[in-house]
Amino acid sequence: MNVEKVIPILNVSNIRESFAWFEKIGWKKLWDWGDPPDFGAVGSGEVEVFLCQNGQGSRGGPMPRHVEDDDTGGVWMSWFLESPTEVDAVYQVALDQGITVTRPPMDYPWGTRECHLRHPDGHTFRVGAGIEEE
Repeated sequence: MNVEKVIPILNVSNIRESFAWFEKIGWKKLWDWGDPPDFGAVGSGEVEVFLCQNGQGSRGGPMPRHVEDDDTGGVWMSWFLESPTEVDAVYQVALDQGITVTRPPMDYPWGTRECHLRHPDGHTFRVGAGIEEE
């Protein structure tokens, strides 16, 4: 077997609001299906994420279920960018657009700089880039 592409599917409570959420941080709506739409895709570069309104997976709430817990009930996904500078830029866009940021950019011992963004349906996106060694 040779898998050519993996496209995650996120269960969202409102597909139109989810398209708008992704667009705030630079993704583009690629297509939608249904009348009214209940399935569609967003993309950034060569990467796609499918959105399914009220189906195909779990979703949670906007904040963790327990204090100091990462359990949101939603899906976690890592997005890798070209540089730590881009991570900082996405963080600033998220703040400017009112996107929930659960962790500001930080350098981690495993060699990445990351910030965490939370979708209103509890999905968490680890936005990171490798830290180049001096």
